Amino acid sequence: MSIFTIQRDGLNLVCERENPFGEKYDLAVIMHGFTANRNTALIKEIVNKLRDENVASIRFDFNGHGDSDGAFENMTVWNEIEDANAILSYVKSDPHVNHIYLVGHSQGGVVASMLAGLYPDLIKKLVLLAPAACLKDDALKGNTRGVSYNPKKIPDSIPFKNRNLGGFYLRVAQNLPIYDIAKNYTGPVSLIHGTNDQIVPAKYIEKYQAIYQNSELHFINGADHRFSDTYQAMASDLTADFLKPDFNAF
Repeated sequence: MSIFTIQRDGLNLVCERENPFGEKYDLAVIMHGFTANRNTALIKEIVNKLRDENVASIRFDFNGHGDSDGAFENMTVWNEIEDANAILSYVKSDPHVNHIYLVGHSQGGVVASMLAGLYPDLIKKLVLLAPAACLKDDALKGNTRGVSYNPKKIPDSIPFKNRNLGGFYLRVAQNLPIYDIAKNYTGPVSLIHGTNDQIVPAKYIEKYQAIYQNSELHFINGADHRFSDTYQAMASDLTADFLKPDFNAF
C-alpha cells in the first residue's frame, strides 16, 4: 500500500494504491460518495476483496473531502469528474496496468458512470453501487438530502449539516446530462443496489439498467444506501467477482 498525491489544477488529491503480485495486472479506480472519503468501510472492504483476486486499486479523496485540498463548498459533480480524470490520466500511463476498471458508490457512482461514458475506449468494466443519479431531480425540486431551498433562485451557499453546500453545486446538478453521457459506455457493467436504500430510489438504477447494452442488475435485499453491516460483504463480493481476472480470456 502506498499513499501519494496527484495534482489537478493546483489541488492535491490524496490517493491510496494497492498493488497485487506480478508485473502486469488489472486496476480499479474507486470513487467514494457525497461527504464521504476514500476510507469508508465499504470502499476498504472492496479494496481488500479486489486484492484477494489480484486486482490493484487506487482510491482517492475528491476535492473538498477527506485529506484532499479544496473546500467542500466549491465541490461540484463536474469538478469531481475532473478529479477522477486526473487519476485516470495517471493510471493509463502506467505500463504495469493491463485493464482499467471504474468503481463508484453513490455520487461517486454518478462520476464513474459519466467518466466511463467519456472514455468508453479506455474502461474495461464498470461497477456502480447505489449511483445517486437522483441528485439532479433533487436539485430541480429544491431538496438535497433534507435541505430545502428555492430551486429557481439558488443562493451562493446553503448551510448543510456542519458545513456549507455551494449554490454552484446545485446549479450544476440541475443541468447534468447524467444518462446521456453514461449511455456512451457499452462495456460490461455491474449495477448493485439495496432494497432498503432511503436516499436513492430504485428507479434510478433501473434507468441505468435500461440505458446500458451490457449490464447486470443486483438488488441486495434489505441493504441500505451505504450497504451497512453484513450487506457490505455482499456488495464487495459482487464487485470483486465481477472484476476478477478471467484467465480463460487470455
